[in-house]
Amino acid sequence: MNENATIWIPGSKSQTIRALLIASFAKGISTIRNPLLSSDTCSTMEALRALGVDIAYDEEKNVLNVDSRALGIRGDAITLDLGNSGTGTYLLLGLATSLGRRITITGDESLSNRPVGPLADAYRALGAKVKTRDGFLPITIEGPLKGGKVEIECRTSQYLSSLLLSAVLSESDVSIHCPLLYEKPYVAMTLSWLDSQGIDYEISPDYLTSHVRGAQHYEAGEFMVSGDYSSASFFFAFAAMHNIKLDILGLDKDDVQGDKRVLEILSMMGCSIKWIENGVSVQGADILKGGTFDINDIPDALPILSVLALYASEEVRLTNVPQARIKETDRIKAMHDELIKLGADVIEEEDGLVIKPCAELHGADIKGYKDHRIIMAFSILSTRIKGIRIDDTRHVNVTFPSFFDLLEHVQKEVEA
Repeated sequence: MNENATIWIPGSKSQTIRALLIASFAKGISTIRNPLLSSDTCSTMEALRALGVDIAYDEEKNVLNVDSRALGIRGDAITLDLGNSGTGTYLLLGLATSLGRRITITGDESLSNRPVGPLADAYRALGAKVKTRDGFLPITIEGPLKGGKVEIECRTSQYLSSLLLSAVLSESDVSIHCPLLYEKPYVAMTLSWLDSQGIDYEISPDYLTSHVRGAQHYEAGEFMVSGDYSSASFFFAFAAMHNIKLDILGLDKDDVQGDKRVLEILSMMGCSIKWIENGVSVQGADILKGGTFDINDIPDALPILSVLALYASEEVRLTNVPQARIKETDRIKAMHDELIKLGADVIEEEDGLVIKPCAELHGADIKGYKDHRIIMAFSILSTRIKGIRIDDTRHVNVTFPSFFDLLEHVQKEVEA
């Protein structure tokens, strides 16, 4: 058995969508290097194309060429289908108010069950005309944004990111107060894009109060997308679960992506983490420790951490992540119900899960809930437990189309 393996992680979905939106609303010609081409990013691209943006992929150079000079030339009403992309929906929603046309956004069944009401209320307060289906998609919005003050509880950080991005194009200044804010690292990601654009804004250290000067604009240019820590977390866990050393490349040590903290959690569980050129090396441990981990900032990591917790020598508590219930599915309930099928000792709490050590685990038919992160988590687990059969596996294409190819590659390297 070879205890060393190497993989390369594709670009970040969250970074790719932010780059696409900024390039599209910059009114010029831009290039996006190392983009992720997945269901979510492609849904966002199709929506932008429908708004007049010319987006072409250069496979040889792995670059998206974005020409936004025709954005919004046609002023008639239009309906955009964002598929399963919550990020694309929330972030495009506010920016679209700058086009002076009535825009309706729809999505698939999963996206249509994710709440948009708080964001709709915020945009009404800033002067837009907004109509929803009782706080859910479809949502119809028409600008312009006039500016002003708004208060919003952000049970998803995408609400605040949407407001920050769109406030740049508002007719006058926008002040935002968030009495509640989850997933702060994703706000930091949005701010890093605003910084790269030279946008004039002020924000408190806790991100709860912000002020963006209105009537600014975005600049076309060359944008670089870094590797996706959310995707990489599944292979971090693979190394920990199999007690091997895995070099995971394509990651920026200084990136603000929140899921980088999964490495910190693995270190606390006993794994060895070492930064290497263009990536990180994760070495598993003979004995994985348990503990209590607040994962409010990294809700996407709940599925894979729940799976990894099965191999800890002590109880693992994943806490303060109630927003995991309003993702592609109720991930807290889903992970509880599916882990129980395997014989795991799991307690479902309102804001997380408690996973206790269990000696006997066995295969079972697992429901994927059409949720890419649940499917990938149980796919990683299937490399340790025989007889796990997962439905809906095609849904990994939402964020990680090459997942199964990389998983097969790393298994072959380990088994060589």
